[in-house]
Parts: sequence; structure tokens; C-alpha cells
Amino acid sequence: MSAPDDIIHQPVRLRIMAALTALQPEAEGLDFAHLKKLTGATDGNLGAHIDHLAKASYVAVEKAFVARRPRTTVKASAGGRRDFEKHVAFLRSVIDGGA
Repeated sequence: MSAPDDIIHQPVRLRIMAALTALQPEAEGLDFAHLKKLTGATDGNLGAHIDHLAKASYVAVEKAFVARRPRTTVKASAGGRRDFEKHVAFLRSVIDGGA
């Protein structure tokens, strides 16, 4: 039996990873404002969760300026995608009664 991924299992981080892995791997990623809408998190809370995922190498964060305004883009890493899929498989096993 597999186990939940303690980093991804937290609800906001699970939503972030679900949104990012729904994109094609070659996609640019999602900007902070879009992730904020998808997760319902506050700026500070979302930033903390993104930092947590980045420290675990599950996401890459790119900061840039667009028209003199800061823009943060977040993209799932290959390892983050792989670990998210393992976590989803664990959740499916629980749903299917295998846990």
C-alpha cells in the first residue's frame, strides 16, 4: 500500500498541484493571480504554500516584470508531476477501498 504525500496532501497545495499538472508539461504555468482564484487562498497563504512546494522541488517559480508590474508564474516540475500522480494513485486506492 502506498502512502499519502505529506507535502501535496495539504488542501491548498493539492489544489495548486492539480491545477498545474492539468496543464501540458510544455505550458508556461499559471500566474499567481490565477492560482489565487483557483485556490481561494489569501496572498500570504498562497505564497507560503508555493514556497513550500518550491523548496520540495515540486514547482518552479519565475518572477518577472510585465509592464512594470511584478508577475509570478508557477509551473509543476517533472518530479512534482510524478509525485502528484503517485498521490492521486494513493487517493484512488483509498476511494476504491484498497487502503
